[in-house]
Amino acid sequence: LQPPEKPLQAEEWNRLRESFQSPEIFEEVMLNSMVKCNSPIDVAKSLLTHVAKSNGDIAYTLLVKYLALCVQHGQTSEIHDVYDIMKMRFKILDSGAYNLVIRGLSNSDQWRMALTVLEEVKKIMNPSRTNYESCIRAASRHQEMNLAFELYHEMLAKDLVPTLDILQALFDFSRGLKGAELQKELFGILLYLRENQIYPHKTFMWSIKLWFESIPGGNWRGHLTNIKDSGQCPVCNHQLEDSDLTEEEYNNLRERIIKDVIHGTDTFRKTSPQEFETFQTFVENRLPFDIVIDGLNVSHIKPRKLQCENLFDAVNCLAKKNARLLVLGRKHMLINSSNWKREIMREMQNKAEFFFAENISEDDAFLLYATLQSGKHCKFVTRDFLRDHKACLSDSVTRHLFRKWQRGHQIVLKKILLSVFIQQPAFCYDVVVQTTGDTWHIPYKDAFEEKYSYQIPRKWLCIQQKW
Repeated sequence: LQPPEKPLQAEEWNRLRESFQSPEIFEEVMLNSMVKCNSPIDVAKSLLTHVAKSNGDIAYTLLVKYLALCVQHGQTSEIHDVYDIMKMRFKILDSGAYNLVIRGLSNSDQWRMALTVLEEVKKIMNPSRTNYESCIRAASRHQEMNLAFELYHEMLAKDLVPTLDILQALFDFSRGLKGAELQKELFGILLYLRENQIYPHKTFMWSIKLWFESIPGGNWRGHLTNIKDSGQCPVCNHQLEDSDLTEEEYNNLRERIIKDVIHGTDTFRKTSPQEFETFQTFVENRLPFDIVIDGLNVSHIKPRKLQCENLFDAVNCLAKKNARLLVLGRKHMLINSSNWKREIMREMQNKAEFFFAENISEDDAFLLYATLQSGKHCKFVTRDFLRDHKACLSDSVTRHLFRKWQRGHQIVLKKILLSVFIQQPAFCYDVVVQTTGDTWHIPYKDAFEEKYSYQIPRKWLCIQQKW
């Protein structure tokens, strides 16, 4: 439905409405089309005037669509008017409408009004991440960094996870500004990245580098580099933190994972306590393993290849150095089928121990248990990020240890040819933001890629303070 280019009279709107196949939704479809085509405001206004005269009032959904168009055009006074009308008629709006009002006002010279609306939202519902980020961006744009960080901390306190874009904006708008407090806040964001194992993408990394180099009298210099396998930075010769846990840390982590994750609430939803007991006995009688493999997960590496062949290639690749392998499988793998050939399964069972769980079982708990019981040297193979289990751990110290252990023990397999794998090995140094005070080392990715966040970056930004 193509919107008209200029305002129409009542009879013209009526004619258009009658010629439309579903007249009862004509106004909604027309306003959607106007938003899509970024139609002039006065064209939309003429439709709403016509609706108001015909029906006596304007439906909530139509007002929201009109509001979206006003935001697109940056029509601040119109946003105010629509918001006032909606408040008078509906008392409470939905989060989508509040998002639009806050975004529209944040982008205008009346951006402080967005803060007033944010306060109104707080009285009736939890503001969304978008609400906060619109206000943070507005405050930052006007160099009100104290206010921006106040909102940022409020957002974190409400367990809202900031987007990388807003974190980048805080660095961009702080460039060249003085103040120890501001520096402390931005260092705090870097520590937040460390704590949550977040890797900035390249454009965010450049913002961090430029901010450091812009600090008045700071003498910071940044260089892009690759860390040596030994964990030494070629730029500043600094040795990065070891990825290994101490004996005490490892034992604490193992106890907590067994208590919180394995015997916690989530494991037995998909497996029975009896099956898990059978598995524990199986593992205890065969310890220790060198590598534990999530068989079903690995069997999907190459989509156009048989699942058993994918797993066979992986087992062959990992068994080379006489490693003791445990493959976690499912019972359906033992039934001869197009995907699971009996002779290939037999050959694999000569090279690795197999445990076949029920077809509905949750593999991750088995994977974690067998790896942790085998000792500090044992690695594991899965393409999953194990986010859910991290969330089950009740305190940040244990979550941090879990992520550190994961970074040092998770092997990622990538297929490069029909049967050739490359392993992304577990590193001997910890791939996470780290600082010594006068150096910062920040691992970064080339592109923003949420989907494959288990892959650890190889590129680093080294920042040194030179005196």
